[in-house]
Amino acid sequence: MKKKKTIRIDESRRRFMAYFSSIGLAGTLVPGILWGKMQDAGAQQITLEMLSTSLKIGGVEFTEDERKQMVNTANQNLTRALSVRAFHIPNDVSPPFHINAIVPGVVVNRIPQPFELGKVSGLKVPGNLEDVAFWPVRHLSELLRTKQVSSVELTRMYLDRLHRYNGQLLNTVTFLDELAMSQAKTADAALAAGRMKSPLHGIPWGCKDIIAVKGYKTTWGSGAYKDQVFDYDASIVEILRESGAVLIAKLTSGELAQGANWFGGMTRNPWNYGSASGSSAGPGSATAAGCVGFSIGTETQGSILSPSGTNGVTGLRPTFGRISRHGAMTLGWTYDRLGPMCRYAEDCAMVMSVVARPDGRDMSVSDIPFNWNPAKMDLKKIRIGVTGLDSPQKNPNAQKLMDVLKGLGATLIPLAIPPDNLPQVAEGFTYEQGAFFDELVRSGGVAKMTNPGRGDGFKAARIMSVVDYLQSQRIRMMMMMHLAKATAGVDVYFSAAGGAGGQRGGGGRGAGAPDAPAAARGGARGGGGAAGGGTGNTNSAGYPGVNVVTSFSEPAEGAPAGTPQSVVLYGPPFKETEILFVAKSFQDVAQLHTKKPVLKSGVSGA
Repeated sequence: MKKKKTIRIDESRRRFMAYFSSIGLAGTLVPGILWGKMQDAGAQQITLEMLSTSLKIGGVEFTEDERKQMVNTANQNLTRALSVRAFHIPNDVSPPFHINAIVPGVVVNRIPQPFELGKVSGLKVPGNLEDVAFWPVRHLSELLRTKQVSSVELTRMYLDRLHRYNGQLLNTVTFLDELAMSQAKTADAALAAGRMKSPLHGIPWGCKDIIAVKGYKTTWGSGAYKDQVFDYDASIVEILRESGAVLIAKLTSGELAQGANWFGGMTRNPWNYGSASGSSAGPGSATAAGCVGFSIGTETQGSILSPSGTNGVTGLRPTFGRISRHGAMTLGWTYDRLGPMCRYAEDCAMVMSVVARPDGRDMSVSDIPFNWNPAKMDLKKIRIGVTGLDSPQKNPNAQKLMDVLKGLGATLIPLAIPPDNLPQVAEGFTYEQGAFFDELVRSGGVAKMTNPGRGDGFKAARIMSVVDYLQSQRIRMMMMMHLAKATAGVDVYFSAAGGAGGQRGGGGRGAGAPDAPAAARGGARGGGGAAGGGTGNTNSAGYPGVNVVTSFSEPAEGAPAGTPQSVVLYGPPFKETEILFVAKSFQDVAQLHTKKPVLKSGVSGA
């Protein structure tokens, strides 16, 4: 039988103080005196005597009828607060309000077009199947379609690699060997019958371990949840299973979606074995190491783009509202996004073609088609904006990107995003995470966390004002409208300014949702502008972004293949097609997405 939770009286202090503020007593000693008397008496409610004494000490007078009414109202508020806290709210219940990245003036394409992939020919499976471990999903899919390889063979190969390299990389929490082989056999049976359900049919993939998989541990990277098991699948797990994709592992997340550290250690990138960054550390590391065909990460503020840069993968943070988050841990209902982390831009398009659709559960998801047909796209017709062209310090990686794009005939448009002159505000997820993890805090579960300091923000949310939260969201809307106006003339944009274009290398500090670098999250926190060569607060605005590796550092003793350096391409809402096509165009020339790290097997530190 479940033990009934004890509700401490001090947990109701804020509501208590709020009531007395509402009747004009905020500037007096009365609320504090009365609260102290309740604590001294160990009481759950106030009495008329307590109130009368407190009013007298505070030098405030009310009639007896007024005092009785005050007691009744205050006790009602206390009772309601305690009943709310005693009530368990399921993880998958969000507040009944949903933001939209589309603001006045933003126009999106709502016309669905046939999905077509770029043509490939002459692919032959090599004698050593592991040679395809780093191949794009587009090529793996072609091998499966032409029956040169089976899903079982691919799945066994990727599982072997995950097991072999995990001791050094620490990128996997749960290996799903049995489930994976069962799904692979099902995929092969369908292929044998002439049915290829989707472009991802038979492709092995891994999900970040804040995404629920029925019957298996979903640890959220924390010692407080390391034995947590859900009895349902996240929507994205269901959708990918129905598409024929094969789930082979739960990949590490930094604790409660922050950083690269989790209860099993620190996830490492395969280039120099430093931090994989985070919080989608496992998906970034495993994809870069050729241990999965593709992976699914999540982002609140930088947690796809930052580890994509560090691990040298093509990670797509989609527009807010593109992919269902049902079944994934929440940090911010109005911020969180799921997205593909792949080796090649067209791989991301393949994943988006399957998962970018409403599921009837996450009501923030928009019913806007994801279109892809590179044969009908023309780089010369895509409006590519570049900020910071007049910056005294240029980002050399952005310069390499610009050189290739110009060589392909693209026209680069000078772009300026002027400061919006709005006040800096706390990001909304700092409030929202406090609500999601309220039970953890009140139950004392923070002490069980691998890093209890991670829980400080959850506690601080208790003293934040609801009015301040809503006002910050109104300022956020003003920022979104400002950015929409500034970027209205482009389909894709990036920064050429030094240090602002997502110049990330392997082994950077572990970044997570609340502390990702500005290059990864796309702009300063709060309502601030994008002076100089900035890109604006694309994260809070819900804009899509894709990480593109544009160079590698020189090989060194600790990084024999060098470390990846990247630029992030952004776009207005629902412009994933355009930013992916620009990324693909660069990759087809530069071929940097085909570069492989030098991997170590065995146990880390051995």
